[in-house]
Amino acid sequence: MTTMTDVRTIGVTVRDQDAALDFYVGTLGFEKRLDAPISPTQRWVEVAPRGATTSLALTAGEPAGPTDTGIRFAVADAASERTALAARGVAVGQLLQWDQVPPMFEFDDPDGNHFYVVETAG
Repeated sequence: MTTMTDVRTIGVTVRDQDAALDFYVGTLGFEKRLDAPISPTQRWVEVAPRGATTSLALTAGEPAGPTDTGIRFAVADAASERTALAARGVAVGQLLQWDQVPPMFEFDDPDGNHFYVVETAG
């Protein structure tokens, strides 16, 4: 049996950590949770939606092109969130709606990392 209890951080490769911080914190409204040097030339940067258990580690590197992260963010109202992100210049996909499936849409960060936003039930 494992003693693991949660998913703490998911790594996302970005070209420029400062530009990524500006997008995730300034555009999306995430909070910066950690920004610390790990060597003379590298740093560890984490961001997350406010109140989220799991964070994103913005790891410096050369992204391998558009990457489907498989990460789904939860929101109370997908249509409103899509409109708000689009107004802030985020590249968003169309709002998808099917019977018995929560509304959702997709968006990309400036490095081509692909994410999804899904409306929470209730």
